Amino acid sequence: MENYKKLPDAITFQRICKAISVLDAIICQDWEYRYYSYNSVWDEGEEFFEMRNGQGEYLLVLFKNGGCAINGVHSEYKAADKSLLTKGLPDIFNDFIFGEPVNTRGTNFCIWTNVSGDWQYNPTNMADGKGELLHIFDNNPQTYIGWAEEYFEDSCREDGISVQTVQDLYNGKTLTKEMVLSIVDELEDWGQLEEDLTEIAYPCDFI
Repeated sequence: MENYKKLPDAITFQRICKAISVLDAIICQDWEYRYYSYNSVWDEGEEFFEMRNGQGEYLLVLFKNGGCAINGVHSEYKAADKSLLTKGLPDIFNDFIFGEPVNTRGTNFCIWTNVSGDWQYNPTNMADGKGELLHIFDNNPQTYIGWAEEYFEDSCREDGISVQTVQDLYNGKTLTKEMVLSIVDELEDWGQLEEDLTEIAYPCDFI
């Protein structure tokens, strides 16, 4: 997804961020080893999504006032001039993009929504890795499944993750025990999952 305009609208994008964070929370109950995570109470009126792979690649995403800002970091590419990358960035995202943890992690690309909800990006002539980091957001459940079954290896169901369950999560459907067990063969700690879902602000019904 080298063309940032292929990103879904911000509402769909946020829904996918939550869904893949729920999926990671089910497949890997140890937060330290998850790839995707979501905090619905990052700060007052702010929600935060993070991708980290332990090898220097990050997506740091802020949702605020119905808008969104994405900061991408890829260790294989040289950081660009942030003042050029952020030209036109709405003021509400300044503290995020120029503060922590973004400032420490660095910036290879920055994408945000404007007042009309369109994605904005200032292109440079430098490779920045956004295609690699953003491909998961194509709104296709098979994309996540293919990635997860390789990344988490034996942690997923032996017969594979249910495509229907992933699609249901992408659509925001309430998570049930049956859905969980269509992703993994067994879950060690249901209480931990409920805590994670509360942080993500994702509905569940395990009765």
